[in-house]
Amino acid sequence: MNRKLALIGVIVLILACSQGIWAAALKVGATPVPHAEILEQVVPLLAKQGITLEVVEFTDYVRPNLALHDGDLDANFFQHVPYLEAFNQDAGTDLAAIAGIHVEPLGIFSGKYASLDELPARASIAIPNDATNGGRALLLLQAAGLIELDPEAGITPTVFDVTANKLQLRLVELEAAQLVRSLPDVAAAVINGNYALQAGLNPVRDAIFLEGAESPYVNVLAVRAEDVDRADLKQLVEALLTEEIRQFILDKYQGAVVPVF
Repeated sequence: MNRKLALIGVIVLILACSQGIWAAALKVGATPVPHAEILEQVVPLLAKQGITLEVVEFTDYVRPNLALHDGDLDANFFQHVPYLEAFNQDAGTDLAAIAGIHVEPLGIFSGKYASLDELPARASIAIPNDATNGGRALLLLQAAGLIELDPEAGITPTVFDVTANKLQLRLVELEAAQLVRSLPDVAAAVINGNYALQAGLNPVRDAIFLEGAESPYVNVLAVRAEDVDRADLKQLVEALLTEEIRQFILDKYQGAVVPVF
C-alpha cells in the first residue's frame, strides 16, 4: 500500500511540474528604493516564464551580501562594483556582478543652504563611512571645488588624502543609511541616491550638487560566483534589461536614476 501511495505521489508531482503548477523560485535581496521597486516590475515578467520572484528588502549595505554568501538569497541588487569588490576583499566572500542596471547619481544635499556658495567656513559635511562610497563622496566634493585630493589615491581616497580644504570643512563620516537623518545637524551631506529617494528627496531637484550620469558606479545584480551561469538568473537578467523596465526607470525617477542599458 505504501508503495502505491509513493507511486501516486510521484505521478502527481510529474503532472504538476508538466502543467506549470510548480514554479521555480528566486529570492533576491534589495534596498527599498529604487531597487526593490524596479524588481517588483519584473515579477509579472518572470511569472510568465514560470519563475516566482520574491523580493526581500534590506535597509543597509552589509546584510544583503552576507545573506547572499550564506545561501539565503539567490541574488541581490543594491550595490555598485567598487563596493562589491571591496566587500569581497574585506569579508572573504566570492560574489560576482552579472548585469549592470542603472546609476544613482550621488548628491550633496543641505537642509540649511540653497547652494554651495552659501556654505560657511568650518561647516560640517557628512559623508558615507564605507571605503568605496566615502571615496566617491570625496571625489564629488572635489568636483564641486570644495576640496582637493591626492591624485595618487585614485577612486578610493580617504579623508587623509585631502590636500586642500579652502573652507576648512569638517568631514564627518557616518553610516550611509544615517546620512539623511544627519541633515538637521550638519551644513550638508553627501547622500547615496537610494537613501535620498527613500527619504522623499529627488537628487535632480533637491541636490545642491550632483554627480554626472557618466559615473562609473553602476548598480549591479550580484550572485555567488558559482551561480553566474544559472539559467534562472540569466532569465532574471533578461527581464531586467527589457525596454519595459528601462522605460519604467525613466518615467518613475525622472533622472534621479539613470538606466545604463
